Amino acid sequence: MGNGTSIGRVRGLGSAKHGVHHWLLQRFTAIGNLLSVLFLVVSILLLPDMSYATVVEWISRPVPAVVMILLVFSTFWHARLGLQVLVEDYVHDHANKFACIAALNLAAVGGIAFGAFCIIRLALGAHA
Repeated sequence: MGNGTSIGRVRGLGSAKHGVHHWLLQRFTAIGNLLSVLFLVVSILLLPDMSYATVVEWISRPVPAVVMILLVFSTFWHARLGLQVLVEDYVHDHANKFACIAALNLAAVGGIAFGAFCIIRLALGAHA
């Protein structure tokens, strides 16, 4: 017993065993977002002033630059995971679902790449 209904076993409608992994990834990225945003807020509050030069000098240090890149990665990945669930739940046509998830993945990877590029550019001193 415990494998669902008889018709469910026949149709193969049991658990696909992928939900736990997705759920854990969402929780891990949420924790990563929380910690890195907390670091960002505390770091910004500890800066002597909010001038552009001060912030660029701060992000030029290795630890803040790496944490900000991790924040960008974690935030976009967390958003992708949440929106993927939304698409899977509400888009029923397989072709549209595939297109939506492909666009979502492209947007997430593009956002991560652009954010990381901007932070690296500032950290390496290529700013106006």
